[in-house]
Amino acid sequence: MTLRLYDTSARQIRDFTPLVPGCVSIYLCGATVQAAPHIGHIRSGLNFDILRRWLTYRGYEVTFVRNVTDIDDKIIVKSAEQGRPWWAIGFENERAFDHAYTSLGCLPPTYEPRATGHIPEMVAMMDVLIERGHAYAADGNVYFDVRSFPEYLALSNQELDDLRQPSGEGETGKRDPRDFALWKSARPGEPAWDTPWGPGRPGWHLECSAMAHKYLGTAFDIHGGGLDLVFPHHENEIAQARAYGDEFAAYWLHNAWVTMSGEKMSKSLGNSVLVSEMLTRWRPLVLRYYLGTPHYRSTIEYSEEALTEAEHALARVEGFLQRAVEQVGEIAPAAEPPAEFAAAMDDDLAVPQAVAVVHTTVRQGNAALDEGDKESVAALAGQVRAMLGILGMDPLDRQWAGAAGGRTEQLHAAVDSLVHLVLDQRQAARERKDYGTADAIRDRLKDAGLVIEDTPTGPRWELGQRP
Repeated sequence: MTLRLYDTSARQIRDFTPLVPGCVSIYLCGATVQAAPHIGHIRSGLNFDILRRWLTYRGYEVTFVRNVTDIDDKIIVKSAEQGRPWWAIGFENERAFDHAYTSLGCLPPTYEPRATGHIPEMVAMMDVLIERGHAYAADGNVYFDVRSFPEYLALSNQELDDLRQPSGEGETGKRDPRDFALWKSARPGEPAWDTPWGPGRPGWHLECSAMAHKYLGTAFDIHGGGLDLVFPHHENEIAQARAYGDEFAAYWLHNAWVTMSGEKMSKSLGNSVLVSEMLTRWRPLVLRYYLGTPHYRSTIEYSEEALTEAEHALARVEGFLQRAVEQVGEIAPAAEPPAEFAAAMDDDLAVPQAVAVVHTTVRQGNAALDEGDKESVAALAGQVRAMLGILGMDPLDRQWAGAAGGRTEQLHAAVDSLVHLVLDQRQAARERKDYGTADAIRDRLKDAGLVIEDTPTGPRWELGQRP
C-alpha cells in the first residue's frame, strides 16, 4: 500500500511520492525558546518523530531539519522582564526543549539550525526579494509586498481583502498594512545585526525560508508544524520562498493542539502543563504513549483521567511482554509488523488503528500464555515489539527498560531480590497451611504498591496501577 498523507495545501489526503526516490526531506518548525516547553509543544515533535520512524521503516533515507527560533519579540520581552540577556534565556530554554524531546524518545534531528546563526542567508534572500519587486525597505525595516505574490493565502484559504495581518511594535513605513516584516529595525537596548538597510533583527518568518533553502535546497518533500502555524507563519514562509525562486515544500502536514477546557494550551494563556513537571509524576513512556497514540490531526483534551487511561493501556502491553519473557526467554522484534498495522500507518499515520492492532495482538498473546503455547507467545510478542518499536514505544527497548541507566537496573534487581525473599516466606507459610500469615504478606505487598500473581511457574510481581 502507498503511504498517503493529509496535505493542508490540497485540503485532502494524497499519495506520498518523494521528490527523490528513496529519500525524504522534512522541515519541522521547532521551538521558540522564550520559555520551557509544555506538552503541547512536544506533541508536534513527537508526531513528526513517529512519521520519521515510519518512513525509515519503509526504507527511506530521511533528512529531518527542526529549527530553533532563538530571537523574536517574545524572547526580547522576557529578557526585559527578567533582566537577563536574551541569549541566556534562549539557551536555557533550548536545553529544556532538548531534554524534553530526548526524555520522550524523539530521535535527534539531522540538523537543528538556530535563527541567529543564519543572518547572512536571510540578508541574501531579502536582497533578491527587493531586486525582484517582492519586498521593500522602509525606516530600517524590510517588508514583503503581499500584493506582489498572487498565490498569497492559498494555504490558509483566506481572501486578501479580509486579511488582518499581525503586526509588531515599531513596524513603521508599510505601504499596505497587510504586508509583513522580513526584517525589523533596531530599537534601543535590543539585539541587532548589520544589514544594507540598517541594523536590526529577523522577522519571525524569514528564518525558516532561509534555513530550509540552505539545508534542504530549492525543493523538499514535507513541511510540518502545529495547526496554529498555518497563518501567518507558514503562509508567509511560502510567499518568501517562492517569490525568491524556490519550489519549497511539496506537502504540508499540521498536527492538532493539546487543549485544556477547550482552549489551546499556551504559555501566554497560562494554561500550559510543563513537560518537566509531568516527568516528575509520569514515566516518560506513558507521556509518549499519551501524546503519540491519538491521531496527529485530532485534538487532545488534557486530563489526568486520560493520562491514567494511557498508563493502564500501556501497563497491559508491558504485562504481556514481561510474562512472555519469563515464559520463553529473550524475545527479538519480528522482522515485519502485521499487515493491518502497516496498512493503518500508511493511511495518513492512523496511529489509533495501528495501536488497536497492538492490543489485539496482546490479547492473543495472553491467551497463548494461558494455554502454554510458547511458540505462539514468542511470535506474538515479537510482533508487539516490532509495532511498538516503530512507534518508539517498545518497553523492552533499552531506552525505556533502563531509562535512568544502570542505577535503575540495579534498583530493580535489589527490589526483585527483596520481594522474592518475602514471597519465599509467603510460600513457606502456605506450605505449613498458615494461610492467615500468607494472606497478610500478600496484603502488605499490595499496600506497598506491588501486585502478586501466582502462576504455574511460581509467583511474579509487578508495580500496581494508579487508582
